[in-house]
Amino acid sequence: MTAERLNPPELSPPTGFSHAVVATGTRLVFLAGQTALDTDGKVVGDSLPEQFEKALTNLLTALRAVGATPADLARVTVYATDIEEYRAHARELGAVWRRLAGRDYPAMAVVEVVRLWDGQALVELDGFAVLP
Repeated sequence: MTAERLNPPELSPPTGFSHAVVATGTRLVFLAGQTALDTDGKVVGDSLPEQFEKALTNLLTALRAVGATPADLARVTVYATDIEEYRAHARELGAVWRRLAGRDYPAMAVVEVVRLWDGQALVELDGFAVLP
């Protein structure tokens, strides 16, 4: 895949995301929502940062299973049950992202939701990637 990340100067400077990603490739990979589930199907982690790290790890595991890398992500949506808590931990969550996925940021959105499928889950991530 080739990914051109565009951040027009007319928009606010992006922090931890790209305003637009032009992805050229031949295969689309749609990634299901991932929470902080372990292999036994139990939510792990008591804090938002702990759950975010596990959810992102799960998303990247699915991505790597198809032979892709984090740089192939074109779009990620984050669903958080408490947007104020998410904002309060933004720096820490950004550090987790950079450590696990690098700095080739996809287009992203964070959406507050009332609850997630797994009642103990605080965050869920889904997305899609474009592969050559």
